[in-house]
Amino acid sequence: MQDKNGKIVRRLHEAENPLKDYCIGQTVLGTLKADDGQTLYTRLIKPYNFDASKKYPVIVYVYGGPHAQLITDTWTAGAGIYLNYLAQEGFLVFTLDNRGSADRGEAFEQCIHRQCGQLEMRDQMKGIEWLKTLPYVDANRIGSDGWSYGGFMSTSLKINHPETFKVSVAGGPVLDWKYYEIMYGERYMDTPEENPEGYELTSLENKTDKLEGKLLMIHCTTDPVVVWQHRAFFILILLYWSNQKYVSTANRNCSIKIFLNAEIQIGSQK
Repeated sequence: MQDKNGKIVRRLHEAENPLKDYCIGQTVLGTLKADDGQTLYTRLIKPYNFDASKKYPVIVYVYGGPHAQLITDTWTAGAGIYLNYLAQEGFLVFTLDNRGSADRGEAFEQCIHRQCGQLEMRDQMKGIEWLKTLPYVDANRIGSDGWSYGGFMSTSLKINHPETFKVSVAGGPVLDWKYYEIMYGERYMDTPEENPEGYELTSLENKTDKLEGKLLMIHCTTDPVVVWQHRAFFILILLYWSNQKYVSTANRNCSIKIFLNAEIQIGSQK
């Protein structure tokens, strides 16, 4: 309990840290500035045996869409166990809550209207710029990982910035907003008839010829929200480009792996 000045006057209960016997690395919270001057919150989880004289690969864990805020002033800073496990495996795990994410006010969230993924990518690249200033970051080994809207963001980052992202993982990603449920898609994008330019800009189907390197997609064939058509049309277009003689060798050698019926279980390979 605290008094009106914030002084603790009585401690009712102090919970034991359930992770005290595990090798958990340091979590560092920070801020960056978006192009329009708004503050962006960041979180960096370091390996438990972190050595600043070494170089570490980076996993950019992203969601980026409305109704979610990944970085919070709470225990584990909102990261949970999975991201700390990745750091335990020797990765720096970086997250940035870009414009469009929740709990930052109407203007912060609504600026993505009719152009999902665009301002979000710009903000995520601000995070990349900052990461590259750190002497212990291996800038040649940066990857992205995300699910649902985060899968859309992870794929978007891989396609639009292949020079930065060595490999990307996308779980149940939206690949074209015209296939997504109307309740959500048209709230943020309006209808395809009202916003054809926005749907063209944000579609990843029409950018498959730009895909370079490795992209792992995980999708449940019975997903009722991000339906299978997202993946099917994306793959068909990729197969088309892979057979075109005028496509660059780098693009023809892109690699995609798909785990069918993965449901929402990370690592499932059914």
